[in-house]
Formats: sequence, C-alpha cells, structure tokens
Amino acid sequence: MPTGPELLVDRLSGWKSRYGTGGSGELEGLLQRVAQGRLRDPALLARLHETVLFLRAYPRTVRVARLADRILASMEGRVAVLRNAAWDLSALEEPEVSGIAGTAFSAVFSYPVVRKLAARNPKLEIDWEAYDRPERLGPVVCRFLLLLNEDWPVEAHAPFERWIDAARGRRTGLQYLLGQIGALPVSEREQADLFDSLDLPIRMDFSGTARNRSQLTLAHGPLYVHRDALIARREVSLAESLAGPRLPIRRVAGREAKRVLDLILDTSAMRYRELYGFSHPDEDRVFHTTPGRGVDIYFFGVPPAWRLPLRAYHSGMFFKNGIPAGYVELLSLFERAEVGFNLYYTFREGESAWLYAQLLRLFHQTLGVTTFSVDPYQIGHENEEAIQSGAFWFYRKLGFRPADPEIARLTEVEERRLAASPGARSTPRTLRRLAAGYILYEAPGADPGAWDRFAIRNLAIAMTRHGAIQLTDLAPRAGWSAEEKTTLHAIVKAKHSADESRYLRLMQRHTRLRAACLRLGSAG
Repeated sequence: MPTGPELLVDRLSGWKSRYGTGGSGELEGLLQRVAQGRLRDPALLARLHETVLFLRAYPRTVRVARLADRILASMEGRVAVLRNAAWDLSALEEPEVSGIAGTAFSAVFSYPVVRKLAARNPKLEIDWEAYDRPERLGPVVCRFLLLLNEDWPVEAHAPFERWIDAARGRRTGLQYLLGQIGALPVSEREQADLFDSLDLPIRMDFSGTARNRSQLTLAHGPLYVHRDALIARREVSLAESLAGPRLPIRRVAGREAKRVLDLILDTSAMRYRELYGFSHPDEDRVFHTTPGRGVDIYFFGVPPAWRLPLRAYHSGMFFKNGIPAGYVELLSLFERAEVGFNLYYTFREGESAWLYAQLLRLFHQTLGVTTFSVDPYQIGHENEEAIQSGAFWFYRKLGFRPADPEIARLTEVEERRLAASPGARSTPRTLRRLAAGYILYEAPGADPGAWDRFAIRNLAIAMTRHGAIQLTDLAPRAGWSAEEKTTLHAIVKAKHSADESRYLRLMQRHTRLRAACLRLGSAG
C-alpha cells in the first residue's frame, strides 16, 4: 500500500491531467504540504521533482508557479538529507532525471563540450575512480609530460593520476590536461581527436550552483498561466500551423547570445546528452522567436568550419515559461528537412503536438523547407524508449506517412484493427515493424512522393563513386545553361557564407541540380 508521502506525490502527479477542471486551491494546498514536508526515498524524490517541474512549466496559477519554485529551490537540501542518511542516490542519476540540485554524476563528453563546461565550472574534474581505460593516456600525455617516457613505455600500470598531479600545480587535473592539449601545435580538430581518444569520465557536481535542472531557467516574458485545458494532439493541424502568420524573429547577439548558448550546453550536458549544433554553435547568428503560450525558441546553425558537406544544419532549444523543455535538430537539402525532435521526459504530458507544430512552422518560414522527414530511430528503430511511448503514432496522427510502400500497407492494416477495437494498442513487435523506415510529412505545395526513396547516404556514396566531392562536380559538360552553372557556383559559395539559409533558398530554385541529386540519392 502507498505510504503517506507516496499518496501525496500520487495526488500531486494526478494534477498533470486535470487542466481546465477548476480546483486550483486544492493543488496549491498540496504544493504547500510538499514544501513543508520531507521525503525519505530517493526514487520518490525524483518523481516529486519531475512533477513539480512540469507544474512549474505549465502553471495553473501564479501561486502554483511560486510554490513550485520554492520546492525546486529546496532540492539541494533534500538531497543532502538523504546523502547524510547514507541512502543510495543512484535513482537521482538516471538520464530521465539527472541534474537535480545537490546530485552528481560522471559521463564522457567531447572536447568542445568539456572545454566550455570547464571554463565556467571550476569544480569539473576527471573521475579517476570511474576511469577504466588509463592505458589510453600514455600516447597523449607523453607529448607534453616528457619524463613520463621514463615510466609509461616500459613499466606496467603507470600511475597517470600521480603524474598529472605532480605537474598540474594549482589547476585541477582536467584543467591541466585541457590546457596542455590546447597548446599542442596541431589543429583544433586534431586536439579534439586526441582528447576524445582518452574516453575520460568527467564528474559533474550540481551542489552549490544554480546550474542544475532544479533551478536553471531562462529569463523570459510574463508567466503564461494555463487556466484552460492543454492543447491536445487531435486539436493540432500541421497544415494550418504551416500556413499561419509569420513568427516574429529577432537576432540575439553579444552577452545575451553567449548566456543563452551556455545555458543550452549546460541543459544538454546535465542530461548526459550532446548535440552537434550545441557543441559547435554559430555564436554570431543566434535567433529567437516566441510562438505564444509561454514558449521561447532559440535556434542557430554552425559556423563554416563545422558545416556538413551537403546538408544545411540547424538546431535549437525550446523553453516553456523559462524551463528548458526540449531540443530540435534539422538537416536540410533543397526543400527536404530531416527533423530530430526531443521533448524531455518530464514534459511529455504537456502540449507536445502543438510545440512540434510551431517548430515546423518556424523552419518552414525561415528555410523554405516543405517536406519533413523523420529518421527511423526517432520512431523506434533500435530505440526501445520510442517503442514504449508509441512515437510512431504521435507522428502518424499529425499527418506523417511511411515512405516505404510495405510499411504504408502495414500502417493501414493496423489502423483498421485499432479502429475496430477501441482501447487496443499496437504491440511492440508491430511498432518495430512500423519503425523500420522513414516517415514524411509533405506541406501544401510540396512535390508528393519526390523524396520517398531518397537517402543522403546514397547521394554521398554515388558522388564518391563518380569522383565528386561538391555539388559543382554534378554539373554535366553539356546540357546545362550558363545561368544554371553560374547559379550552381553561387550555391556552393553560399554554403560557406554567413547563413546557410541562403544556400537552401538558392538550391530550391535550381531544378536541374535538384533532379540530379534526387536521381542519385534515390538509387540506393
């Protein structure tokens, strides 16, 4: 039977599905009790944290938000009570809930991420106890710690931690290592390769800092209060959203841009996550929009040195009443965009479909893309979490369709079965079959079916087979007009310009190049 604290958290969690029903006073009373009480179970504390964070992102009243802030601010003290009582805190380090104030965990991050985190967090350190691949340090550290060559090449089990401690001075071992690798006379990419080859676990400590998931918030406009029911998926039309009025977009610069990018990197790292665009953001071109309902979206590309050879790359993070709620990644070619959408676990009972529609609306507006593609992994291919959540049906009910004819037929059969048996659900086996291929959404005005068989890997391999390394190599010696060839060179030049959106817009007007890429990319 649930205990008193469990019943309290159960009742509080129940309010996540009671929007538009009245009775906010009861919710405020529950939050008041939670604020004054204690929990002696780490798993229950984690569940409470996620529930309160959801209620803070989707507050029913201003007082609910204030009480939620009060509870979240008390988390470090609550964790300390459990630690002092010798509780096992591993339940607070799981990826779904990691980053709670007062906790800590170790993870392996890439060179650019560790450099940026270490520059702002002097407590960041190598977790030597968790490091099980010390032999990797030898070939790297001997480049700048020359006397190590007296030990590592000829002795077993060289004590690398002792060597680094002897050389680091007042710096931490991590700061010393980063500084020495950064001073090597090689390119930044080679420095990154050297650091990444070490596979070092980095200890992140969320005590005594506001950079934790309990307190990390974005400065934003007025609080949006949800007095009515949340917008359900069935109420969302992608076609209507894409045809809606233009979103207001402003460019963010200077200190504001750096502050936002730092917050985004922290938010991602404390969830054990990295994203290519967050590791290599274009700091000079950060943009912001507010589609409404307390949502802020910040998005950006990558600078020329880190761009992909063919596709344009953009990423961003969205916030709900200042709370980081998830992120998006877009890889675009002509009018087709592969969309990676991740809503953090905590907020999946919120307005997920509406949020997704606003992101597609934004990129349709700014990049001109009209065909949106979702990778099989996103809907469950080798991704059990997506299978458990039924991700395929989230996209299907928004209007996405399978590109593969066999999967399309299976989808129709499964839809008829579900319609005939109200309350039935697809089995995991069926969901895995449905997730075996790409799904597409074609906006009004798109070319139906044009991208069904396309894969960027097919295009890149075909270009390699033909000795082509950039799009200009696809122009035939005869048959293209001088204007088409001139535009092609303008496209290649735009790939390295300040903003890749121009690259896409030029591509979308070059029908001969599009046809050549489609032919090569659809012939895998």
